[in-house]
Amino acid sequence: MKNENEKFTPTWKLSLLGAALALLMAGTGAVRMQAQTETKKMNAEGQQMTTQSKFYCNRQALNPAERAHHKQLSDKLLATRTNIVETEKGYEFQFSPSTISIAELADWVAAEGKCCQFFDFHIDLERQGTLLCLRLTGEEGIKAFIGAEFEVPAK
Repeated sequence: MKNENEKFTPTWKLSLLGAALALLMAGTGAVRMQAQTETKKMNAEGQQMTTQSKFYCNRQALNPAERAHHKQLSDKLLATRTNIVETEKGYEFQFSPSTISIAELADWVAAEGKCCQFFDFHIDLERQGTLLCLRLTGEEGIKAFIGAEFEVPAK
C-alpha cells in the first residue's frame, strides 16, 4: 500500500507542469506580440534600427508578383503627388489625374488594404475632375506612422 505522499505526488507534479507550461506559453505569446510590433527603419548611416509600433504590414498578404506591382504603384504615387495636406487624423496626398488615374489609385488601395488593414482609405475626385486625393487615416498614433512610411517632410 502507498503512503499519503505517494498518492498526491502525481497530482502535484501535474499541477507544477501545468503552471510551467502556462508560463512558457504566456512568455512565447509576449515575444510573438513584440515581434509583430517591431518596425525596421534605416538611420542616416544606412544601419537598420528597430522601433516599436502597433502598426505593421502583413508581408504574406501579397504574392511576389502582386508585391512587385504594388511597389511600382507606390513609387509612382510618391513621385507624382503634387501636395500633402495634414489632417486631424492623418494625411491627404493630392495628385493630378493626368499623372495618376483613379484606377491606379484604387489598385494601390486594394493591395495596401490587404497588407496594412489598419489604414482607413478615402479617395476623392475634386475640383471638377482636376484633383485626385488619397486620404489615409486610422486609429490614434497612425499619423506618425503615415508620416514615416510615406516620406512626409517634417515641418
